[in-house]
Amino acid sequence: MNSILTVTDNDGNKYSIVKINNQLWMAENLYVSRFRNGDTIPEAKTDEEWERAGDESNPAWCYYDNDLANGKRYGKLYNWYAVADPRGLAPEGWHIPSDEEWIQLTDNLGGEEIAGYKMKSTNGWRGEGNGTNESGFSGLPGGYRDVNGDYYPIGDYGIWWSSTEYSPRYAWNRFLHFNSGIVYVNVYYKLNGFSVRCLRD
Repeated sequence: MNSILTVTDNDGNKYSIVKINNQLWMAENLYVSRFRNGDTIPEAKTDEEWERAGDESNPAWCYYDNDLANGKRYGKLYNWYAVADPRGLAPEGWHIPSDEEWIQLTDNLGGEEIAGYKMKSTNGWRGEGNGTNESGFSGLPGGYRDVNGDYYPIGDYGIWWSSTEYSPRYAWNRFLHFNSGIVYVNVYYKLNGFSVRCLRD
């Protein structure tokens, strides 16, 4: 068993770690505002800033609804260009999980049809949508931001990027919803803003 209990990002934020079979995952959503080399990741507050970053294939992040309190609870939302940036979004020794590594996670939890219940947090999901969190993943419903800058509800959705590109405009992700225990496998525009989890190298 690995003795590491936390990992620290480039801003000094500490994250809990959970071991799920042979994988070590962050148990919290990423909150960093600088790449591994120290460069600042631009914050996009307005719809225009968010759209422009995506249209120009530039990295960007935001707080849900531009509210710092949401960031402290749910982490930042990043477009895929931040995920894929060669300067490194994840802390040293960590990376953004590939589609195959997400598959490994859900396989370890019994498959996509039931893994969502085990990955969801025990509070925060709308209605009766909470999970058991028996995995320790502590998946929160942090909502997301679409290509136009609109926000989709906290409490309903938890969506996490993978590092795997599907096409020049799309990339793979994993999606939990309040009314289901399924882990949905989707591709979305790279311009969307989703949560990010990191995996130990």
